[in-house]
Amino acid sequence: MSDVIRLLPDSVANQIAAGEVIQRPSSVIKELVENSIDAGATEIEIVLLDAGRTLIQVIDNGKGMSQTDARLSFERHATSKIHKADDLFALTTMGFRGEALASIAAVAQVELQTRTADEEVGTLLELAASKVVRQEVVSCPQGANFSVKNLFYNVPARRKFLKSNHTEMGHILTEFQRIVLVHPDVSFKLSANGQELFHLSAVNTRQRILQVFGKRLNQQLLPVEADTSLVHIKGFVGKPDASKKKGAQTYFFVNGRFMRHPYFHKAVMEAYAHLVPEGEQVPYFLYFTVPPSEIDVNIHPTKTEIKFENEAPVWQIVLAAVKEALGKYELAPTIDFDTADKPDIPALSFPDAPDRPVREPQVSFDPTYNPFDTSSSRPPSKPVPGRWEDLYAGAVPAGEETLPGPGGQIIPSRITLQAAGTFAPDSFPDAGEQQARLFESAAGSSSAAASRPEGGYKPFQLKGRYLLVSVKSGLMLIDQRRAHIRVLFDRYADQLEKRQGSGQRLLFPEIVELSPEEVVALQAICSDLSGLGFDIAPMGGASYAVHAVPAETDGAIPAPPSRLVADLIHVSMEKTTELRKGLHYELALTLARSSAIVYGQALSPEEMTHLIDSLFQSPDCNYTPDGRPVFVILREEELERMFR
Repeated sequence: MSDVIRLLPDSVANQIAAGEVIQRPSSVIKELVENSIDAGATEIEIVLLDAGRTLIQVIDNGKGMSQTDARLSFERHATSKIHKADDLFALTTMGFRGEALASIAAVAQVELQTRTADEEVGTLLELAASKVVRQEVVSCPQGANFSVKNLFYNVPARRKFLKSNHTEMGHILTEFQRIVLVHPDVSFKLSANGQELFHLSAVNTRQRILQVFGKRLNQQLLPVEADTSLVHIKGFVGKPDASKKKGAQTYFFVNGRFMRHPYFHKAVMEAYAHLVPEGEQVPYFLYFTVPPSEIDVNIHPTKTEIKFENEAPVWQIVLAAVKEALGKYELAPTIDFDTADKPDIPALSFPDAPDRPVREPQVSFDPTYNPFDTSSSRPPSKPVPGRWEDLYAGAVPAGEETLPGPGGQIIPSRITLQAAGTFAPDSFPDAGEQQARLFESAAGSSSAAASRPEGGYKPFQLKGRYLLVSVKSGLMLIDQRRAHIRVLFDRYADQLEKRQGSGQRLLFPEIVELSPEEVVALQAICSDLSGLGFDIAPMGGASYAVHAVPAETDGAIPAPPSRLVADLIHVSMEKTTELRKGLHYELALTLARSSAIVYGQALSPEEMTHLIDSLFQSPDCNYTPDGRPVFVILREEELERMFR
């Protein structure tokens, strides 16, 4: 029997291992830039072609490598960061496994030029699929220059499953932002297809945040700082009015490394309880400094999942630190009046009666007064104390229902004062007419529903949320917002399919400030937004002007156009599928939710009728696009059982 277990060739083993470390072009950038930072670089430049598919070039001015180190660096598990197992619990560098360069060389064509400060010439090294193609002496500046070409050229299945250039560029920008935010003392430059996207000089932490996300964020940041024996926390959190449902910048860093930590995220959001609407998030940039021995970063090859030894106490510290920052923001400053040369105003006093007691004012009224009595023979009234027991005593006619009053007394459920006469609806012509109409409508609704011509009905709005309509089987309750979402979604989905959306021009264009990541996403969906009716024009840099929004026949869009465009951009950034139909669904649903009427909005009878007619023209009027019921029907027999 032949052996079934065998050792894999190094090239195959490297390709398998590379799948964990190098998942997409952004993974290559992360590993190379982190190596540059560990090498002490103060200037790093990144050059991209085709979102990293064709070329990823990282140039730094770090300490560089010798000829021997350059050759050895591409061997698996070759590293200068650690020497023994105990070093894993005292890490101060970004990398430590020695797998990054070997993984990159296994799935791409790599060229390295590097030189140290004490050498006159450098080293040129070329590799393809883990094999050295060329090695020679070359003239180059101090530092390292990595060029990664044709990523996954020898793993066609992996290359085929890369997303579009816009999507991959979005992942690259996300990874780039995580790195530059935690290293503000390093200058960075990022170019894609000959266009410079970032040129960041060395600054402090707050200025680096503004460099990346725009100066508009400056007024929304509150400083946070907490220094304890377990952890030192420093950074910024957003004000409550900076909250948003999508696209909030939420960043945790520990010992100079980006981390994901849902548990600590809950601590931050707990501090904002009752301050921001449910479902919205605030931006925050929190930097943790902890002893390396109290965290474990060796959990996943991406090194973004970090385990804390004292998670519960750190959670409390995070919560307290954010609450303290919010408390300082909410405190009202004292008003310091200028008291120089103020006049001497004596205190109020009563020289003649210094001990005069202060009595409670007495309220009195005339119980026999009737403002609708036009006779002039009414005797003058005598004021009496305003006690409800005296006022309503004996005022309950025979057969009237009563309700318990304060102290157990009995008061009438419908007050009728015999001394002043019964207040019939005639005394209030307007109120009586309105009341009569309401009773007539309520009493005749079922009969009117049975006798009205087909399609004729009179809807009624309840509490600004529900529309009540009498139908043959009973009473229909329609959620007005969900009904409007259903109608608008069908309309926008059809416009995206046919690209026949009409736009409504804004009187004054709204300016939208976007991050480079959002600019890339906007360019990917620009044609779709135009098909909906948007008119968005670039204004230079990352500024765009919204000149028109989709025309809405039911009223103006409640959401500000700038907020609406930002929501659509972030929806496209969160979509993982490349199916255009899936993206159209998300865009249409987001736009429908933003444009639909809000709860509490009063509707005229014509608006209610138009909304209901439009709803039942939908092929799926029962549910919203995300599967929530639009209406329910209380059947006639159920209504009858309620009154038995």
